[in-house]
Amino acid sequence: QVQLVESGGGLVQPGGSLRLSCVASGFRFSDHRMSWYRQTPGKERELVADISSTGTVRNYADSVKGRFTISRDNGKNTVYLQMNSLKPEDTAVYYCYVLYGINYWGKGTLVTVSS
Repeated sequence: QVQLVESGGGLVQPGGSLRLSCVASGFRFSDHRMSWYRQTPGKERELVADISSTGTVRNYADSVKGRFTISRDNGKNTVYLQMNSLKPEDTAVYYCYVLYGINYWGKGTLVTVSS
């Protein structure tokens, strides 16, 4: 079955960096667009970034453009989110997502940006 396992979250000071990883299994990873979403309490889940199956097309939310970079390694079935210049408002649970017939989500990894 489809599994998405995120890692790399944690506590970081404002201005710092983190790299999130999502390892996928249960489907042909290289055929599918992958996405990162985030959610804070009381708010809807929002799209942070997505990447086409070959990695040639990437889209970002305006709030993270120029600071975050999404990438993928199809040989490792892994999608990454490099987050630089982190701000307190980036604090959220970050989720990996794929549409494979239906929506699949990972369990999420918590990113806390605080001094």
